Amino acid sequence: MRWLWYFIIYSFCGFLLEVAFARAIRHPKRDRKCLLLLPLCPVYGLGACLILWLAPRVQSPLWVALAGGLAATAAELFMGAFYRYALGVEFWDYAGMPGSLGGLVCPAFSACWTVLALGLVYAVHPAVAELTARIPGWLGPPALIVLASDALVTCAALRREGTTDVLRWYAPE
Repeated sequence: MRWLWYFIIYSFCGFLLEVAFARAIRHPKRDRKCLLLLPLCPVYGLGACLILWLAPRVQSPLWVALAGGLAATAAELFMGAFYRYALGVEFWDYAGMPGSLGGLVCPAFSACWTVLALGLVYAVHPAVAELTARIPGWLGPPALIVLASDALVTCAALRREGTTDVLRWYAPE
């Protein structure tokens, strides 16, 4: 169950990072969440889990950074393609950025993920691992049910509406 908690925690951290980024650049879409109910961005949870899975296999900080950046970029490519082709929506579009691959990934953000991978593995994750070790085992199944239910309802709503606006929890300005 620890990987479930890692996914949830890092998806929430990703949501917080997205909100901070949106406010810093004064983006009109302030919420930046990817699920209907929970304040989570699953692409961050997936990317973080891939990075954490790879880190012990590559060990040196240089390889953690490079493999982590590639893993996070792969997660972004996969999730972006899933959102676009399976659900008919887009949460991000890097089409105007140099080196963009179909607007789903680009070198500038891959470089950001590379730096964030180092921070994740060496600064953030030790505390998160300690925190998750203290979560009672019986909380895992209900958390999984809530997460899966929200993901299924979200996918249905996004597919039906064809816009991420269905996730907006605030009145447009």
